[in-house]
Amino acid sequence: MALFNRDPSIKEIRHLVQRMPQRSDVDLTPGATVYGLVLGSTNESTTVVDLASQAIVRWRIPWPEDFIADLAVFDVVEGQLALDIERNDLAQPEAVTLVDLPRRLGSYRGRRVRGWLEKIASPADGHLFGFRGPSAPYWEFRGERPSVALIAADSGPQLLRRSDDGSTWVRFGWYGDDVWLLCEDSHAIRTMETARQFSLAGKDLATSLGFRPTYVLTTLSKSIDGHCYKSCTGLLPRG
Repeated sequence: MALFNRDPSIKEIRHLVQRMPQRSDVDLTPGATVYGLVLGSTNESTTVVDLASQAIVRWRIPWPEDFIADLAVFDVVEGQLALDIERNDLAQPEAVTLVDLPRRLGSYRGRRVRGWLEKIASPADGHLFGFRGPSAPYWEFRGERPSVALIAADSGPQLLRRSDDGSTWVRFGWYGDDVWLLCEDSHAIRTMETARQFSLAGKDLATSLGFRPTYVLTTLSKSIDGHCYKSCTGLLPRG
């Protein structure tokens, strides 16, 4: 499937989303055509709201070697599930594999999206992903913990750039914790590079991003040397 397609009109995208047949659960039929609203995208996985069920799903996309994932927040994309969707990663129970690159249909935002995000936002009822610190051993996972959390931060978020290695970090307060996460959101990283500052927050951050960040999309990585790591894969507006 082609990676990009010319955007249809806003009316056509709205019609697609609003007329989407609804399900109570995610379609996991091998080879099925699926539609998602992008929340965050890296080469490891793309996090979407499944348009048929409004559940969070992580798509493993076979990006070409040396290609950087370039799907943007609130892109509407169409994909096809692989014959083996690989539902065997106990640290990422929401993850499924696509057979090919997704097709970008356009973008969608507004009141309906705001409602979805409010509904799927993680409640402040404990430590992020159920454990303290930046990572946890893979053997501790049993497929029962979510690997995605959409956070409405108590304070922040703040973007910081480390001078020693040039990495970008997101800092925010949540449920009494001062959370620092490596940022893998390409738009946020480019924002820091363009601003040429070591810290952005509040109005300065909103101006640089082009929107007020309301949510922090956090995900768990695949196993790296036996551990799964927390990271920020998206800063999102209200909708």
